[in-house]
Amino acid sequence: MNMAYVSATEGQSLGPPLPGSMQRNRRLCQWLRFSVQGHVDVLSGKVELGQGILTALAQIVAEELDLRLDQVRMIPASTATSPDEAVTSGSLSVQESGAALCCAGAEARHLFIEAAAALLDCAPADLCTVDGDIVHADGRRTSYWALAEKVDLDREASGLVAPKDGSAYRLVGRAAARLDLPAKVFGLPHFIHDIVLPGMRHGRMLRPPGPAARLVSSDAAAAALESSQAQLLCDGSLVAVVAASQHLAERAAALAAPLLAWQLSPAAAPLPDRHDLAGWMRRQPAQSAPIAASEGGTAAAPAAATLSASYGKPYIAHASIAPSCALALWDGAHLTVWTHSQGIYNLRKDLALAFALRPDDVTVQHAQGAGCYGHNGADDVAYDAAWLARAMPGVPVRVQWSRADELAWSPFGPAMLVDLEADVDASGAVLDWRHVVRGNGHSNRPGRAATPALLGSFHAAEPFPPLLAVNAPLVAGGGAERNAQPCYDFPSWRATGQRLLTMPLRTSALRALGALANVFAIESFMDELALAAGRDALEYRLAHCSDARARAVLQDAARRAGWPGTQLPPERGLGIGFARYKNTGAWCAVVAEIEAGQEIRAVRLTISVDVGTVINPDGVVNQIEGGAIQACSWALKEEVAFDDERVTSDSWETYPILRFSEVPAVDVAIMPSDAPSLGAGEAALGPTAAALANAVARTLGVRVRELPLTAQRITPLLL
Repeated sequence: MNMAYVSATEGQSLGPPLPGSMQRNRRLCQWLRFSVQGHVDVLSGKVELGQGILTALAQIVAEELDLRLDQVRMIPASTATSPDEAVTSGSLSVQESGAALCCAGAEARHLFIEAAAALLDCAPADLCTVDGDIVHADGRRTSYWALAEKVDLDREASGLVAPKDGSAYRLVGRAAARLDLPAKVFGLPHFIHDIVLPGMRHGRMLRPPGPAARLVSSDAAAAALESSQAQLLCDGSLVAVVAASQHLAERAAALAAPLLAWQLSPAAAPLPDRHDLAGWMRRQPAQSAPIAASEGGTAAAPAAATLSASYGKPYIAHASIAPSCALALWDGAHLTVWTHSQGIYNLRKDLALAFALRPDDVTVQHAQGAGCYGHNGADDVAYDAAWLARAMPGVPVRVQWSRADELAWSPFGPAMLVDLEADVDASGAVLDWRHVVRGNGHSNRPGRAATPALLGSFHAAEPFPPLLAVNAPLVAGGGAERNAQPCYDFPSWRATGQRLLTMPLRTSALRALGALANVFAIESFMDELALAAGRDALEYRLAHCSDARARAVLQDAARRAGWPGTQLPPERGLGIGFARYKNTGAWCAVVAEIEAGQEIRAVRLTISVDVGTVINPDGVVNQIEGGAIQACSWALKEEVAFDDERVTSDSWETYPILRFSEVPAVDVAIMPSDAPSLGAGEAALGPTAAALANAVARTLGVRVRELPLTAQRITPLLL
């Protein structure tokens, strides 16, 4: 397969801007390394979180270099070797890293073909590449591997080499077995929890009884451990035990914890009433800012009616199946940390700040952990391990959080309140739409402030201040504002954000960020407007939507689900939800079928998605299905519980999630497209939650405007 080439002269200007993350990491050697042993190492800065992204990136590289997939090795991300691609989040890995690797592969292939042409004394156009061989029509050949030490990739990409045309793809767009699954399926050591370092010690954290409690004495706990095989370490209110094995560490933690003396700060404000979060949010000081507005001005027709409604979601935990874990080693001059963080460079910055080190004195190495879905405890436990390692030079320390640590101390997805109001004409069509979203910020990640955003650093004897969560700019996807812009053709609309300036529980990024609450609210309100107008919910949406790709996913999902579901028994019903993720990403429509018994049960989800050019169809289906199932758990079950002083939902009994027996059937259809690739990981969450709420309303005749959709919220509306 030959590729289009554009000659570039050494030393000339860079030409067009480079794609994706290559704009910030411009040298080819930062991305690819060819080995004389017959493979290419790929050095993406994006990390595997269970989303199958490394397989998709490997397909992109193999496609551009005309290699087999088994000739591509994905190297785990490390600050010592990988390009800085910030955080693996926002469903952006294919768009950012994939685009960069496509460019790097195209340019590397071009350089190798030029070198082969010089060696074989022929024109570059006379050569083709097959499985790493560079072949002339007369049979002469060389290979990437033979030329690996002769082609210098320590140069900036030119941006002038055209990637392969989509019509020539042989790997991209086809299902590929995930590279990370064999070890997981066969139970091989693969996760960060499986790493064993020589002489390793095990640490367990002893947390305060609540965020506002401070340690006043550890003497009794230290005395109790004197005859044990563990030691107690304290730095202010930062407390841990360390022992030679997990068993000994857990036993020591259980012995020491009740003997620690804590005191609640007299100035500490009580946590809000979790049963009146909407009222609490309305009373808090907030930073108000316009999100966006239509450019068309006011509607020409007079309004026949004005309708309004408010929708809410609670604090939500990450609830990863495996608690967070990290390892660290301090040799007296250099700190090495093994972590399942989403942002290794961001974490390195905060670790350096926390321990007064230079960033170059810290290496952060990624290892796979349980799916995190956002900013969970991975960065915090990395601090814990680093703190203990610093206290024990030359000794590697492994820290694994407990289930209670994970559910009570990881950052939460913030509670949100969305107020909607619409002016409609006599037919019920929207003339003007107003959207106000309230809640804490959705970003408290490391690496973005002048002080660390790491839990342990807030509890040390010389503590850093806890940081108030912020929202990313809308151009970067937004936080609370994500998907607050309607995806429909309203003559006039505006959206406003109210970021709370008090933060009783630490909040940060959780999968889809503000899109879950905003899409749940918008799509629920669209159903309410359709009902008020006496119109079908699907027809009402299509009447307000001219986007061909949006209409296509809506119509396809509805058709395959048997909309409007009039043939279903009375206890079952259908609901629909739709959004274009971030208003710039994938289009996704979901039709949910529910059964209303003692609890609401999701029976089936029919989903249509448009993600542009598909790299790995199986990967897209898996991501959409996984996001939809998680949205079922959020919409039907999940809610952080707390009293005046602390989080109380610190076990699976007090923080229930969807069980395997409750998982609905999921049918995903990918719409054909040759448009640029878009991320799939978060597109289904908002539409699924909305579809479930709309199905409940259509089946039971009552509208639940606050998640989760539990019997406790539904039953009073039926009485």
